[in-house]
Amino acid sequence: MTISYMMKVTNSHFRGFSELLFHWRDSIYKLLFKDLVVFVVLYAVLSPAAADRGGEQKRLYTKVAQYCNCSTDLISMLFVLGFYVTLIMNQWWAQYTSIPLPDQLMCVISSNIHGKDEKGWILWCTLIHYANLSSVLILHSVSTRVLKHFPTMDRMVEAGFVMQDECKKFESLHSDFNKYWIPCVWCTNLAAQARQDGRIRDDMALCPLTDELNLYQAKCSMLFHYGWISIPLVYTQVVAITIYSFFAFCLIGRQFLEPLEPGQEEDLDMYILLPTLLWFFYTGWLKVAEQIINPFGEDDNDFETNKLIDGNLQVSLLSADDVYQNLCPTVKDKYWTKPMAQPPYTMATAAETLKPSFLGSTFGM
Repeated sequence: MTISYMMKVTNSHFRGFSELLFHWRDSIYKLLFKDLVVFVVLYAVLSPAAADRGGEQKRLYTKVAQYCNCSTDLISMLFVLGFYVTLIMNQWWAQYTSIPLPDQLMCVISSNIHGKDEKGWILWCTLIHYANLSSVLILHSVSTRVLKHFPTMDRMVEAGFVMQDECKKFESLHSDFNKYWIPCVWCTNLAAQARQDGRIRDDMALCPLTDELNLYQAKCSMLFHYGWISIPLVYTQVVAITIYSFFAFCLIGRQFLEPLEPGQEEDLDMYILLPTLLWFFYTGWLKVAEQIINPFGEDDNDFETNKLIDGNLQVSLLSADDVYQNLCPTVKDKYWTKPMAQPPYTMATAAETLKPSFLGSTFGM
């Protein structure tokens, strides 16, 4: 389930972000604690091994540790991580905005499909039905949750997303590629037939409907291509190797060792490598990228695609059953006779009425 904390940061206050530090689900602690335990255990194993060496072996180990410590300064971990995570975040948001939603399509259909009879209502419902079917098919192709929810076409028939005759026609069309686009073609054919039957009054009314259908199909296509064409694997490998190499050098280079030269001041042995452990939290960026590079899985913060499908279906049926051609009477509103509209304020917001309206930055000069 997607973790939402927006209400907790509605207003800035003293304990704002500090309260969020104690959440476990989808937290940096949940992402990192296994890696952190492995790192601490390896460091603890190497630490006595370094201390127990003597003579020339200890001198050689100290030089190797110093070399590793200097090498960490040459690895631009923050630059590589920051650029990579920015790229992943942009793709994550682009994938979310590519999820097809029927809201705009419903508005265009309701404004251009005319007829209060049963045939007009069935036409309205069928267009939305095909649109929902197309979104289920593409999400079935990219989302693990939807695949588990609808593993077969028979399951979609049982759920009512496709009729038995439609399922037979769909499966009779053989193709080596994904067939999510077929219901969108059915939609455009149905819109052209509605124009011939006079349900759509002219070509100017048909144009926005076909444009919206094409946009809907384009979003389905983008989801398909995001699942097919991913960020080059070599880029992901470069980032992973850079991060793991950095902390591999830290395991040896950040050990507390005795100085090589006699009389040289010895470093204070803190036993716990606190600064390096704080640096380890930067690997949270890598874990974030790992979690959202494919947001159609089952991680804590992946897209709730089954909920999206349920919401789209309910909204579609509500618009078809209860909203289609069911208008409220047009009457004069509350402010019809008033020269200036001023909505009432509650006691909690009354102070806002005392603030002068902003007229422009030069009005106070």
